[in-house]
Amino acid sequence: MQKVGLIPFDIDGNDIAILFVTSMGRGRWILPKGNVMKKETSISAVKREAFEEAGIKGEVLERFATTWPIGKSKAGGVVRIPVTYYPFFVREQLDEWPERHKRQRHWALLKDSAMVVDHDDYAHVLNAFTELSYWIREAAKEYK
Repeated sequence: MQKVGLIPFDIDGNDIAILFVTSMGRGRWILPKGNVMKKETSISAVKREAFEEAGIKGEVLERFATTWPIGKSKAGGVVRIPVTYYPFFVREQLDEWPERHKRQRHWALLKDSAMVVDHDDYAHVLNAFTELSYWIREAAKEYK
């Protein structure tokens, strides 16, 4: 089954901030992700996961997607699965959302984000985002 995720971000002047959520199992800071359901596009799945896990709405920057294998704890060890992550420009953050009692949210500046995640997999995803940040920032301007 195809998995998609998002890199929720906002821009304030020259700073880019990333929104993290806690994982359901161990409470670690992660980027939201999930399965693409039948009859659902990758983009609609990203928007659904954004709302369900983080209570956010916004714009998917489809052309800057990056795929990286992410480790997931399963009985008997860690399984690595490819997840395609899309930069997601946050336009609205809601107080009520489906998983609000199961997850916490935390904004961190992009330059500090490596200190938030304790999982190397996410560091690679965030490094790719950082490498593309000039173009991502330019693309997000059309939504400001």
